[in-house]
Amino acid sequence: MWHNPRLLNIAAGFLTALGLVLLTFTGSALVLRSALFPMREVTVRGALAHTTHGEIERVGQGAVAGNFFGVDLAGVRGAFERLPWVRRVDVRRVWPDRLEVTLEEHVALARWDGGGAVNTFGERFAAQADAQLPLFAAPAGSEGEVTRRYRLFAERLASLGLHVERVLLSPRYAWQLSLANGLQLVLGRDAADDAVEARLARFVAAYPSTVGRIAGKHDYVDLRYTNGFALRMPGAERAAGSDSSGRKG
Repeated sequence: MWHNPRLLNIAAGFLTALGLVLLTFTGSALVLRSALFPMREVTVRGALAHTTHGEIERVGQGAVAGNFFGVDLAGVRGAFERLPWVRRVDVRRVWPDRLEVTLEEHVALARWDGGGAVNTFGERFAAQADAQLPLFAAPAGSEGEVTRRYRLFAERLASLGLHVERVLLSPRYAWQLSLANGLQLVLGRDAADDAVEARLARFVAAYPSTVGRIAGKHDYVDLRYTNGFALRMPGAERAAGSDSSGRKG
């Protein structure tokens, strides 16, 4: 080997590369632990309606450690994301001594039966929402679909001045709505030839000339018919629509 220039050059190159790696590693370790680059300021940004200054200060003190180069950005992000109302966190270093944290809060769309709330993206989160918001009662994992359907239902009913207070999706995926005026709308399950939205559209179209004209308190409307619906009032049942004897879905 000692008489082979090619092998000597390879060995020399390897040792040089190894030395550079060790030097870089040692230098990086020294920089990360050095007191020469202290983190002096943490700036928190975002339109915050529910996250308090005390929560932010507590998380910042517990999660921000190390100097400018050594602070764990992923750890800081995770710590803030554990706050109940925080949906997303962006963390970045700002030279020479500042950490900038931008928080995005959840915007609650509804309460979730059993605890927590659902945001406008159809995501469930663990926070106490305003009691005036509608209530979703549905199987776990269906938050996105319930949110999508709620928007469709609410938009159609708003044209009649009716407001949804509760959306129920049963384990068999049958839909039912509770309105602010006390009326219950039984929509049933989607069928290949008769979607739930189509049933509600028929009800909305017929409402002014049927249910809207009937005085007194209404109990519930069964919309699980192919070409009509049935209205039940306290102490009596009445059929409404063009034909209330159609097949139920």
